[in-house]
Amino acid sequence: MEYKIKSRIWIEADGEILLGEGRVSLLKAIEKTGSLSKAAKVLGMSYKKAWSLIDAVNSRAKSPVCNTTIGGKQGGGTQITAYGKTLIETYERINKNCWEFLDKQISQTNLK
Repeated sequence: MEYKIKSRIWIEADGEILLGEGRVSLLKAIEKTGSLSKAAKVLGMSYKKAWSLIDAVNSRAKSPVCNTTIGGKQGGGTQITAYGKTLIETYERINKNCWEFLDKQISQTNLK
């Protein structure tokens, strides 16, 4: 039997959630699709929910994490800012380090 420790990591700003797994997934989907509505669709999330999450991240972050352009002949879109990419990378690094630490901790127990 194999044991594994499970945990969820999130980053807070002034006691409010800034980033977590779901918000990072949404940001990555926006980066891939170039659109908030397409990202929401890919993740099976309503546009309203996706917009609400991005609005919360933007309002809690030190700088905007994404920029939106209004539709026109070429259509609108959403791009992740350099700061947004830094937040994604930081979250993913912290999360990876946490999982590695937890895997190491469980492997050092007598639960094998």
